[in-house]
Amino acid sequence: MPLELIPILALVAMFAAATLLPINMGTLGFVAAFLVGTLAVGMDTDDIIAGFPSDLFLTLVGVTYLFAIAQNNGTVDLMVRGALRLVRGRVAFIPWVMFGITAVLTALGALGPAAVAIIAPIALTFARKYQISALLMGMMVIHGAQAGGFSPISIYGVTVNNIVAKAELLNSPLALFLGSFFFNLGIGVLLFIFLGGRKLIGRTTQSFDADDETAAPGADGSGGSAPTGSGGSPVFSGHGTAASTATLTAPPNTPTSPLPRRAASFDQVLTIIGLGALGLFSLILDLDVGFVAMTVAAVLALASPKAQKGAVAQISWSTVLLIGGVLTFVGVLQEAGTVEWVGNGVARLGMPLLVALLLCYLGGIVSAFASSTAILGATIPLAVPLLLAGDIGPIGVVVALAIASTIVDVSPFSTNGALVLANAQGVDRDVFYRQILKYSGLVIAIGPLIAWAVLVLPGWL
Repeated sequence: MPLELIPILALVAMFAAATLLPINMGTLGFVAAFLVGTLAVGMDTDDIIAGFPSDLFLTLVGVTYLFAIAQNNGTVDLMVRGALRLVRGRVAFIPWVMFGITAVLTALGALGPAAVAIIAPIALTFARKYQISALLMGMMVIHGAQAGGFSPISIYGVTVNNIVAKAELLNSPLALFLGSFFFNLGIGVLLFIFLGGRKLIGRTTQSFDADDETAAPGADGSGGSAPTGSGGSPVFSGHGTAASTATLTAPPNTPTSPLPRRAASFDQVLTIIGLGALGLFSLILDLDVGFVAMTVAAVLALASPKAQKGAVAQISWSTVLLIGGVLTFVGVLQEAGTVEWVGNGVARLGMPLLVALLLCYLGGIVSAFASSTAILGATIPLAVPLLLAGDIGPIGVVVALAIASTIVDVSPFSTNGALVLANAQGVDRDVFYRQILKYSGLVIAIGPLIAWAVLVLPGWL
């Protein structure tokens, strides 16, 4: 067996085990890096550890720590209230507000599943109250998370840009961000058109608030009334997810409003200033995202120790472990010459466009069941030899791979899809599950193809 094939078999085994068993793939990545590196490749432990992405580790910890503080002190709540107030009672705008606020959260550094877990219960409560299709609302939240997910300071964006920079490929963080944003925005427009959004035009929330006894929803996942407070407005509630504790929850027997007016606290104003500083210093002044995020988080923690209580525990350690393990193993994979070996095999095919399409489908299909972050960490390095050959534009391929590997997170087997399914209100869960399954099947079937056709085939990136 060729030495170069061993890491690929280990990678396949890792994906299979992490998909079938409740084990973090990062753990398997570290183990595989140690076993394959020492037994097959002949590396010592110092060489293996050198592949650990320390800069990415700092970014992940700093950004998720900062966002946990923002979540705890109510800044996210404040952002949602402000966004909803902008619609001025227009029901047709509510799905777009949910799309936009989720995109903003992920663009600022929130993990996609965390943003979905925060916004989905709110969005689906409004869907039931104002007779909006639950499928439309849930998918708008997920695609909103993906729309902002590749900003230069987001987890996905930092991961992809890091991998591309280390491979010394031509890169454009702005093209990555805007490519994903407009692709998901286009999907949002289609969802709005085909899932009843046009029927919402002209409706106002006041007409629903005047009548709390709305008819029960049908099996199509729309209609009906939400649990209400004494003021007749929906009570926000989650469905057992850890991150859903950050949602807007009204105490029982308390008058509530879908657009509550509360003055921003000092902590919230300081947090908004901190988030603005993160964007300014990291994007405009080109300072390290991880150090800036950690500095802003430390300032907020010192200014209000109570607000940061428990924030360290809310850092997405599972994602840190996942990315650290997978990318450490990718370092071993590269040391073994697997990337070059695969690249030579691709070159012999003589059809780089076809290979790019196959990689897009590989990322999309596997990501529907496994971690998108892990897929990005594995598929992009495999595409490096193809991109270094110069036959096709590297930026277009990277953006297409990124989109194909993340838009499939609508699957009910992925975290985002499962969160939407779990937070659906007033719908038949079995019917709603089948709706999500059909939609995700459609996305998996044509999403990678469209991404490839738009971004790779024309060769303009």
